Amino acid sequence: MSNSSVTIRPIELGDKERWLELWNGYLTFYESTLSPEITELTWQRLHDPLFNLYGLVAVHEGEVVGLAHFLFRPSSWAVNDYCYLEDLFVSENIRGAGAGRSLIDAVIAAARAKMSGRVYWTTKESNTRARVLYDSYTPASEFVQYRLPQTY
Repeated sequence: MSNSSVTIRPIELGDKERWLELWNGYLTFYESTLSPEITELTWQRLHDPLFNLYGLVAVHEGEVVGLAHFLFRPSSWAVNDYCYLEDLFVSENIRGAGAGRSLIDAVIAAARAKMSGRVYWTTKESNTRARVLYDSYTPASEFVQYRLPQTY
C-alpha cells in the first residue's frame, strides 16, 4: 500500500462501528480502559461542531483502517493556537504502509489551515515502531510529561 492508496477524510456517523473497533484497539495498545460512557462521549464530541475535537479516518480499499483525533488549544507563548494530535491509531495488519503518515500529514494540513504555531503529540517511549515514523518528522522533545489524575 502506498500513501496514494489511502484516503483521509473527516470521520462520519456511519463510521461508528469500525471507529469503535479501532478505538478499542488503541486503548488495548496503551493498556488502558475507558467506560462505555466516556467512549460514547468521545464519539459525540467528534461530531459536535461546537466542541473542539476533530476526527479523521484513513480509508484503504473501502475500509476504515486508521483514526486520528486532534484539537486546538491556545498558548501563553504564542499568538496562534497549537494543535495537539491526541490519538493516532492504525490497524495492525496495515501498519508501516503509509496510513499513519497520511493521517499525520492531514492533521498538519489542518493545523496549517488554522495557522497553528505547532503540531505536537506524545507516545510511549517503548513505542519504537511508531517512533520511527514520528522521528521522520521531528526529533523527540526533551521535555518529560507529568500526569496528576484528579478525582472528584
